[in-house]
Amino acid sequence: MNKRFVSVAVLAAAISTPTVAQMSVEDQIETRQAAYQFASWNMGKIKAQTVDGSAAFDQNQVAAAAKAIAAVANSGMSVLYSRDSANDRAENTRLKPNFFEEPMKVQEIAVSFVREANALQELAAAGDQAAIARQFAKVGETCKACHDNFRAK
Repeated sequence: MNKRFVSVAVLAAAISTPTVAQMSVEDQIETRQAAYQFASWNMGKIKAQTVDGSAAFDQNQVAAAAKAIAAVANSGMSVLYSRDSANDRAENTRLKPNFFEEPMKVQEIAVSFVREANALQELAAAGDQAAIARQFAKVGETCKACHDNFRAK
């Protein structure tokens, strides 16, 4: 069974890598925007249930939303950022060109996003509403850091 899983994983990686490399700039932009919209939608569900109280707390729903956010964070989206996909070279994007001039800052924010999203997923699985709300804020801070630095208004 494990051998079969490894074979499938290797095959999937081999098939998907060339596809990503061949994505048009427009597809890169559209794909990353869709992923972030999906994460944002899931952030909204958590916020409504743990921060705002506008929806009843449902641990299963919160855990599923946190899992989706962590999946986006861990998806390897860095391949969707080519220099030609910044707003000085492409349409329909707010990615500022300095994203490519400050790779250490980008890496710091990306690593933080992954770390905080993974922690949110763990806490959501445990079900402590107050802890989830605190961790939700930390994930939001990583989103804000990227927007403040690399997203045009």
